[in-house]
Amino acid sequence: MKFKETEKLELKKSTSELKEAVISIVAILNKYHLGTLYFGIKNNGIVIGQQASKVTLRKISQAISEHIEPKIYPKIQSRKIEGKQCIIVKFEGDDKPYFAYGRAYIRVGDEDRQISIKELEKLFLKKGSYRSNWEFGVSDAGVDKASNYAIRRFVKRANDTGRMDYRYDNAGNVLNKLGLIKGNKLLNAGRVLFCSDNSTEVQSAVFAGNEKITFLDIQSFRGNLFELIETSESYIK
Repeated sequence: MKFKETEKLELKKSTSELKEAVISIVAILNKYHLGTLYFGIKNNGIVIGQQASKVTLRKISQAISEHIEPKIYPKIQSRKIEGKQCIIVKFEGDDKPYFAYGRAYIRVGDEDRQISIKELEKLFLKKGSYRSNWEFGVSDAGVDKASNYAIRRFVKRANDTGRMDYRYDNAGNVLNKLGLIKGNKLLNAGRVLFCSDNSTEVQSAVFAGNEKITFLDIQSFRGNLFELIETSESYIK
């Protein structure tokens, strides 16, 4: 496999470039919302390997935790590539703008450039708008994609607790009363709440110790919000 740096992929020869790696993570997050970084591969794609002891993994985890704001929780693993030990850091986040060592960066090609004050203002404005308006956006899912079972259970629970005074008759009417549809399309909030087919994902993991470095088990779950709550609770139990 030939490795090549892209706007979502960064290569570092070793943890001697750890500060630059942290900056690259932030730059990628500010351009996209996820990416991958390798330690042990030169920027020309040649695999040279990287020591992957617990101390090294902890050092990477601590650098990311201490120098990136807002906080992210990457997946850090060691893996043999071309017979040589390397470290892979997979990261994601939707809370941009992100800062590394107090400065914001953005990915341009395979370079990390500091964001101008003007561009930073735009990111903050977009962030405020996203947080307040996303749920009211119209999704591409029709009302027929909503789970009747999930809606029935929701209405019953609301009736039992006295929070809703009308009974279930059909999914469309309930969603309309809740203000979760526009025309025959679900709003983003409606899709997350009642559609199993959506982009919402929960990752549940068991770690070997108190630090988020070594995984004993990790699972990814998808579904509507109520399914994810129940699945996550079952995983914890």
